[in-house]
This record gives sequence, structure tokens and C-alpha cells, in this order.
Amino acid sequence: MTTLAVVKKNGVAAIAADTLTKWGTSKESASYVVNHGKLIQVGDSWLAVTGYTTFILILKDYFSDPEVPAEFHSVGDIFRSWQALHATLKEQYFLLPGEDKDDDIESSQMDVLIANPHGIFGVAEHRSVQEFSRFYAYGSGSDLAMGAMHALYNSQLPAEEIARRAIKAAAEFDDRTGLPVEVRTVRLLEE
Repeated sequence: MTTLAVVKKNGVAAIAADTLTKWGTSKESASYVVNHGKLIQVGDSWLAVTGYTTFILILKDYFSDPEVPAEFHSVGDIFRSWQALHATLKEQYFLLPGEDKDDDIESSQMDVLIANPHGIFGVAEHRSVQEFSRFYAYGSGSDLAMGAMHALYNSQLPAEEIARRAIKAAAEFDDRTGLPVEVRTVRLLEE
């Protein structure tokens, strides 16, 4: 699995991810896997991805096409971009629609956090999009990361360090989260 965190503070947005890959009980750490990154740059946005590692390759490939709609400046822009992505996931990348009869909407099978000059956002597996005011986390260690960010947010620490420490806290106690931490920052247009 993975743990992702995003923080918005003092005119800066920071996004962080762990670098561990798990296959059942096997761990593939950054020491052994060269392409261990879970952060993807798309224009002026950084995306952090949970789910199968294949999703990182898919998103990099999909968003490398200049014809692809890749607007992440508002909840509506992100929703429309993700709707187009979902259709392509099924047509070109062979996403198998879930068979869970309790779901009313087909899953894209990944959760993604986004940081850009317009704010911090999350896209859940059913393409619901949220804009966050201070911080948020996704993934297996998200409860631990959220607790760490809650405890640190009102401190003097900058957004980047809060996000980094959130992932470190998750890595300390969640066996599906591993170090090192990747962090990227962007200057916000307004806060």
C-alpha cells in the first residue's frame, strides 16, 4: 500500500509520499526499486497516487499526451479530468470494472492527492473530489498521518516539514508504509 499527505500553510502547498511497494507479505523498498516514486508532476500540479503501482505508470503515460484534459485548478476541473481519465482507463489501460454490487458508481481503483498553486485536493476511487483547507492523507497509514498533521499544524513548522513528518509517523507504525519520504512544494497563488 502507501501513505500520502498534503498540507497547505503560509502560502505553500506540500505533498508527500512514502516509497514502499508491497506484494502480499513481500516488501520492495526504495533501496531495491529504482522507480519507487509515487509523485507525478502534471503541469503546475503534483499528484500522489495510492493503489497498484501500475497506476503510477498509467497516469504518467496518460497525462504525457498534450491532448489529454489535465486541469486541476478547481473541484470541477479535476472532476471533469478524472471522468475522461476513467473512460480511458477502461478503454486503453484495461481497467476491470469492480463487481461490488454495493457500489452505485464504478471505481477507478485509486485515490490521488493533488497540490498546485490553486490549493490541495483529493480524488477518491469513485471520483469524488474534495478541496482541503489545511491538510489531508490517503492510504494505509492515513490515520497516523492525519494525527501527526493535526498535532503539528499549529506549530512553527512549514508545510513541507509537516507533510514529511506525517509520512514518517505512518512509516513508524504502519507496516505498509516505508521510508524514505518524497516531498514536493508549490507556492500558492492565494491563501
